Amino acid sequence: MEAQLNTPADIARYRQNYLVEMDGIAMYRAMAGAEKDEKRAAIFAKLAENEERHAQRWARLIQSGGGAVPAHRPSARVRMLGWLARRFGTRRIVPIISSLEARDEAGYMNQPEAVGLPAEERAHSRTLREMSGGLSGQEAIIGVERWHFTSRGGSLRAAVFGVNDGLVSNFSLVMGFAGAEAKPEYILLAGVAGLLAGSFSMAAGEYVSMSAQRELFEQQIAMEKQELEMSPKEEEEELSLIYQAKGIPEKEAAALARRIIENPKTAIDTLAREELGLDPSELGSPWRAATSSFFAFVIGAFVPVAPYLITSDLSAFVASALLSFLALFAVGALLSIFTARGPFLSGLRMLGIGLLASAITYTVGWLLGVSVS
Repeated sequence: MEAQLNTPADIARYRQNYLVEMDGIAMYRAMAGAEKDEKRAAIFAKLAENEERHAQRWARLIQSGGGAVPAHRPSARVRMLGWLARRFGTRRIVPIISSLEARDEAGYMNQPEAVGLPAEERAHSRTLREMSGGLSGQEAIIGVERWHFTSRGGSLRAAVFGVNDGLVSNFSLVMGFAGAEAKPEYILLAGVAGLLAGSFSMAAGEYVSMSAQRELFEQQIAMEKQELEMSPKEEEEELSLIYQAKGIPEKEAAALARRIIENPKTAIDTLAREELGLDPSELGSPWRAATSSFFAFVIGAFVPVAPYLITSDLSAFVASALLSFLALFAVGALLSIFTARGPFLSGLRMLGIGLLASAITYTVGWLLGVSVS
């Protein structure tokens, strides 16, 4: 296979990859030299060793194709990062390096000779993210648990936003028809049509979105499984580094990673969580998401329509407006769960948005009604 790939363009690509990895070695060695904490310095040194292994792979491919391994001199960016690390400390520089690792991962995705490297670069980025937070082992675990809370809370948040979408859109629609002085039965018809159209649109969009996200996650997990089968030792080292970055001592981290990798099922689950940030047990059901979005929108959209099912005089308009205002405030207050804003201010903000939207549609409806009449 290598013989087929050893074209001049491939050799040039190998050389470029080699220089990138050599820059990575120089960068991690500079970080290790600038780091005062021995444990963090050891992690940087280990990352440099991993990059050296990557560089050796590209060097072998260059030589097998009859090319010469290029001489390397650290790039200006690496020298600048090293100077900044020595001047301000590595914690300020680590997020930049993490983004560079993410870029390297993307660059290797479509290169057949780079099997296993995207996962390692992704693990490097994950390790660096842990290091940038400067968390102890206990604090890191707390941080992970908060992330899981946010993930599980996403269903509640989606439901609240679904109710809000239905409420604002249908209330604005009802006010538009009311501004045009349409008959109550026409307002009711428009409200029901808006409820059905919006709810089916929300459900379809959520189904397509969730299906695409699930397929992407499943593909990433499958790639992780393949990389584990091909390079179990390297995956073990990457997992050990992630645990060390969380504050676990090197020997304990290595032993823990070794025990995890020995069990393929546990290894895949753990690598998906630690390297990819995914929970395989929480990929989500597209049908469940679509159903939830459908009924959430229906609940919100039903509020401004409900009075027109009971009466057809002016009181229906007044009741629709009052109920919608109360619902807007309640939804805004509920949204404060996901923000740092207080419930009262959050409720007022949502009420203001609803008032503005309904005022605009009412005015447009009134203008159209006047022009038509």
